[in-house]
Amino acid sequence: MPFSRLFALIQYPIPHHLLSRLVGRLADCRQPWVKNFLIKTFIERFGVDMNEALESDPTAYATFNDFFTRELEEEARPIEDGLVSPADGTLSQFGAIEAGQLLQAKGHRFSAMELLGGDGEAARRYLGGSFATIYLSPSDYHRVHMPETGTLTSMVYVPGRLFSVNAATAEHVPNLFARNERLVCHFDTERGPMVMVLVGAMIVAAIETVWAGQITPLSEEVQRIRFDTPIRLAKGEEMGRFKLGSTVVMAFAEPVAFTDAIEPGAKVRVGQTLGSF
Repeated sequence: MPFSRLFALIQYPIPHHLLSRLVGRLADCRQPWVKNFLIKTFIERFGVDMNEALESDPTAYATFNDFFTRELEEEARPIEDGLVSPADGTLSQFGAIEAGQLLQAKGHRFSAMELLGGDGEAARRYLGGSFATIYLSPSDYHRVHMPETGTLTSMVYVPGRLFSVNAATAEHVPNLFARNERLVCHFDTERGPMVMVLVGAMIVAAIETVWAGQITPLSEEVQRIRFDTPIRLAKGEEMGRFKLGSTVVMAFAEPVAFTDAIEPGAKVRVGQTLGSF
């Protein structure tokens, strides 16, 4: 049996949420020797470039989570023209939404309606539109930014499992992004509806947004929240963050012409052009 399949299978019986919350408590520890050891070890293991961080001194962070979600220098991620990447990471898949389905990995598709928490009306907005999925590994910058200027209209918390979301798991766990815990953020843009889905994963301690703070873990029920007061975020502005690695799935009602310079598996950075409408 291939290792990637074995890795996916052994995740089924693991108590995802318990493990993730325990890791979250450790990542929030304020004991200097604990958090400094974790941060130093992480920097050495993953080769983190602290020169681009707004606070370059690793010991200045109060917790590992503060370090992990560190802010970068403004010039570290210039915002280019067109539709841009919302995150640093690997562009897992992108393309057209065909018959209400998004491509997860070779041989696996998943339903836009299930991804959006069972909202068929919302899913119909994206028929004929486009999507892109970006996987954030532990070594990546973990703030998520706006790929296009938009006004937040509603937010949906969808409970679920917390499978790993790396390439090995995506190849072997069907419907992965539509079964994991996730936060669905609906926006209106000049190009029509846009949705940003922040997908939870194993040992991801929490998902946060700039308008509501920490969201997950929330409850065992789907929670739908509408916003009567407009929350407008400019292209390139931060909209949320992950405490440890995960995935962003974004979808647009209008088709996107993705640039020939990118392909599935390519490394991308916040603000990098992915295509145009």
